[in-house]
Amino acid sequence: MAVQNISAVMVHVANVAAGLDWYERAFPGARRVRITDPAFECLAVGAIRIEVVPSDNKVTSGAAGSVVYWGVTDFDLALTHFLKLGARLYRGPMDIESGYSMCQIQDPWGNCIGLRGPNKGGASTRETAAV
Repeated sequence: MAVQNISAVMVHVANVAAGLDWYERAFPGARRVRITDPAFECLAVGAIRIEVVPSDNKVTSGAAGSVVYWGVTDFDLALTHFLKLGARLYRGPMDIESGYSMCQIQDPWGNCIGLRGPNKGGASTRETAAV
């Protein structure tokens, strides 16, 4: 068995239509993908699909377990973009290796999204930090 790249990120939300709309705005360049059998709609960001599905008793919305980190070209610009869309800072930001920073934000349903990339503005441009 050979493990390949991440192919999809499944996001559980209470309202799928609202979730698709929010993630489409959050990831500029994302394109909607419609699958007919079974009927399903998701977003493609490059080769990765964001599959927004209903939360239920087995898998609820919210922060728990694994977090996928998205590579960004400008950390502070990306963080500002998500915060303007209503995401909340959950952990960080923190400076890591080679001038890069990382943090976790939460979508409107409480799911965590990781951001990781070069900090072009420097740590002094950040006004808010979460633990």
